[in-house]
Amino acid sequence: EVQFVESGGGLVQSGGSLTLSCVASGFNIASNDVSWVRRAPGQGPERVSRVYPDGTLRYYAESIKGRLTSSRDNAKNALFLQMNDLMPQDTALYYCSSDPLGISGRGTQVTVSS
Repeated sequence: EVQFVESGGGLVQSGGSLTLSCVASGFNIASNDVSWVRRAPGQGPERVSRVYPDGTLRYYAESIKGRLTSSRDNAKNALFLQMNDLMPQDTALYYCSSDPLGISGRGTQVTVSS
């Protein structure tokens, strides 16, 4: 089955850090462009980062740029998202998505308390 499984979310205080994981199965994550996307309550999806097959990494979401690092581990067939200095406005469901494959994971919830 082609899918993403995310983990690592939780409740954290403002200023805290979290590292999210996204493990792919059924396909080679290194051969596809994959994004981290977040959806805050009552809002539409917002792309956070995107990694291409050649390893090119791009960050989006101006509000969180500079506070996160995305990385890919080809051996684990996984994508990671390290987030630092979290703010309440970062509260959202974070999930992996691949536009070329047309699939998205169920996500992991990140809640930041003030």
